[in-house]
Amino acid sequence: MKRLTLVLFLIVFGVEASAQTGWWGPQSKVVTDTLYSEVLNANREYTIFLPKSYETQTNREYPVLYLLHGMSGVNTSWFENEHAREIADQLIASGEACEMIIVSPNAGGNLAEGAWNGYFNMPGWPYETFFFTEFLPFIEKTYRIVGDKQHRAVAGLSMGGGGATVYGQKHSDMFSSVYAMSALMDIPEGGGVPSQDPEDKMALLTKSVQENNCIKYVEEASDERKDQLRSIKWFVDCGDDDFLLDRNIELTQAMRRQQIPCEFRVRDGGHTGEYWRSALYICLPFVSRNFGK
Repeated sequence: MKRLTLVLFLIVFGVEASAQTGWWGPQSKVVTDTLYSEVLNANREYTIFLPKSYETQTNREYPVLYLLHGMSGVNTSWFENEHAREIADQLIASGEACEMIIVSPNAGGNLAEGAWNGYFNMPGWPYETFFFTEFLPFIEKTYRIVGDKQHRAVAGLSMGGGGATVYGQKHSDMFSSVYAMSALMDIPEGGGVPSQDPEDKMALLTKSVQENNCIKYVEEASDERKDQLRSIKWFVDCGDDDFLLDRNIELTQAMRRQQIPCEFRVRDGGHTGEYWRSALYICLPFVSRNFGK
């Protein structure tokens, strides 16, 4: 009878403990929350990955990766479609990536329903100003983040890959590394939507990408700008069947001509979620190696 009582106690205790920490101890968390932006005059959601030690090592600070979604994506896209949490957990457990905080802001939505899209400033949507004056400071104050260039990275896919590249270019003092996947580096003149309608959000997005031409930024770089770009570790990753491959090749060629180190990979695949999931297996170890340098 005593043995049965002990067994029942252990079972109940185990269930209660597992409810608090999971069957195998502390677990990582993915949380979606909202902040109000004075710059955008709107609430903006974000989704954040907190590694499994975050709740148990309460005095520890972490490096951070800002992970940008693509056109018409939202803050949850990386976690729901590309399985960022599961991949991060796997790579951290194997030692291929360090424990880090990963945060994805909402810079998009359904264009057909009139949602804004884009990481740059444009009429009615000063998103870049919001990101650097409100969002990034809010995140790094709210969560235990080291909060310096050496422990901060930015990455993204498609529109977000172009956004990550421009953020690294224009804010080289902020990031230790940039990883661009299938990136929208530029839209050639005549491409995109030629509409002059100030309410046409796709036309505004197209113009903003052209005004923030990643390739031209490198081609026209002064010696001072080249030194700034060399302070970042760069990685460009694009599929051999991706419609943006030529733009990514042009960016890396410009980097080579200006003698700015940049890793470049062309892998099998197209502009797809499968490709971006596979890219995370390269991206997270890459930014991990460059944290603290």
